[in-house]
Amino acid sequence: MVTPLLPKATAVWLVDNTSLSFSQIGDFCGLHSLEVQGIADGEVAIGIVGLDPVANGQVTQEEIDRCQGDPAARLEISKAAGDVPQPRRRGGRYTPVSRRGDRPDAISWLLKFHPELTDAQISKLIGTTKTTISAIREKSHWNSQNIRPRDPVSLGICTQLELDEAVQKSAHRRKDDDRGKLIEEVAAAVAAEAAAVPLTPYEMKKRLVHKEEAYDPRAEAEAVFGKSAPKKVEEKETRVSAAKSFDDLFKSSAKK
Repeated sequence: MVTPLLPKATAVWLVDNTSLSFSQIGDFCGLHSLEVQGIADGEVAIGIVGLDPVANGQVTQEEIDRCQGDPAARLEISKAAGDVPQPRRRGGRYTPVSRRGDRPDAISWLLKFHPELTDAQISKLIGTTKTTISAIREKSHWNSQNIRPRDPVSLGICTQLELDEAVQKSAHRRKDDDRGKLIEEVAAAVAAEAAAVPLTPYEMKKRLVHKEEAYDPRAEAEAVFGKSAPKKVEEKETRVSAAKSFDDLFKSSAKK
């Protein structure tokens, strides 16, 4: 259930300014009715200033009036009229502490697969410094032996939209040779990742079935004992010649 912003402050305002029941206020604010009763008695939320949910657009006055007239009714939070535009960030990007250890891997990935990006663009995407980027590029970083290229989008450091936007701005710096090399490297990386993933029981069974269908015991026997086709041909030729000699003998005896 969606609750209003600052539910206790909202409950304080509703208790002081409306005749809604404790259960109605509790259901709307995500609180227990006894907790709302404690707010009304001055035992809970002491010192909290009430927050008007009508003024900040979380509920309408008509909705409050409707529920005041019907104790069985429940307040419904107002839906947003539209998406709130997100302001564009200025300055360096903030990276959560849990993700900061992944930044060298993300920088290495960008340097490897998108060499057309400038240090300023990488710094803005990853939230790092040009000194760190240069150290990773020159392999003089203190942790170079443990750095492995990983996609910053999969690491949650930047979004795919931000990465695509930066790559599109720098597309004119990429050469045709670099583009072909990039395609080969990406294909090799995808193949390596696919090979590293363990096969499911279904895939293992499928491969076993294909292997059994492709098995040819005759080819294996020929590989071990040698090909038997010439021998069969010789036997056939011997039989044909014997039949011909028998016919000739029969014809000669008939003439006599």
